[in-house]
Amino acid sequence: MSGEQRARVDALLRQNRSAGHPTLEELRARFRALMAGMIVPDGIRTRTTELGGRSALLVEPETGARAGTILYFHGGGWVFGSPETALSLTGNLVARTGFRAYSTDYRLAPENPFPAAVQDGLNAYRALLDDGVDPTTIAFAGDSAGGGLAVTTCLTARDAGLPLPAAIVAFSSALDATLTGESMETKAGVDPVFTREALDGISTLYLSGQEPLQPLLSPAVLADLTGFPPLLLQVGTNEVLLDDSTRMAARATAHGVDVILDVTADVPHVFQSFAGVLDEADEALDRAALFLAQRVRARDTAAA
Repeated sequence: MSGEQRARVDALLRQNRSAGHPTLEELRARFRALMAGMIVPDGIRTRTTELGGRSALLVEPETGARAGTILYFHGGGWVFGSPETALSLTGNLVARTGFRAYSTDYRLAPENPFPAAVQDGLNAYRALLDDGVDPTTIAFAGDSAGGGLAVTTCLTARDAGLPLPAAIVAFSSALDATLTGESMETKAGVDPVFTREALDGISTLYLSGQEPLQPLLSPAVLADLTGFPPLLLQVGTNEVLLDDSTRMAARATAHGVDVILDVTADVPHVFQSFAGVLDEADEALDRAALFLAQRVRARDTAAA
């Protein structure tokens, strides 16, 4: 693990974070440019398809997939990002697990505010089930806002009476629209990506006047997680969103959920994107892949 690597990543992210008040289109373009620079692993193939009435990117191993499906939700604060911007993450999970992944192009705010993205997530999961995919071979995963969607899609699936997936992996997840975690203050200035003010502006676009004190907007502080599948929460200590994950882990534990809180020191928001550049990113992705492989395999064995 290299302090020099961490310093270079921090500097890159600080340079990318603009001062002033960029337009939404400028934010979207800047995010696309940043994520286009991430390393996508060899040994995968992609194609655009449809899932649950929305476009999706299917990512598969070139040599053929094992019996497992990852339903992936990209990050971007619910207002920017796409399956393509998350390809370094989905590609690395696919390359490390041998599973296929569907990365869904859910609707974005402010054009389509809450709960459109959650509805799209549920529709994508229903489509997999309707296609005959065994839920014990499905895992949800996502980063940032997408990690939040992995959790809230699972909540809506449970409340709709659907069988739940085998596991959830959530990277640096946004899990509290009230923005009340202590890390919003303690990590101010340390986080090279976000400030509380920036997150408040993004959340305002997504909420569109909705009250944030709802389980589907703030699951880390309000959700009943009873019956949830095993959950892996990965987060860095240099994040204002750190307490979203720590409080989610405590809440999951209180509801009897098998949860792993995986905290990496001195790394930024969604540091896993820097696989191939940052040692901690590759190590975290290895741990996430092991978690997925063990959970899907364990459920397969139990069902056999």
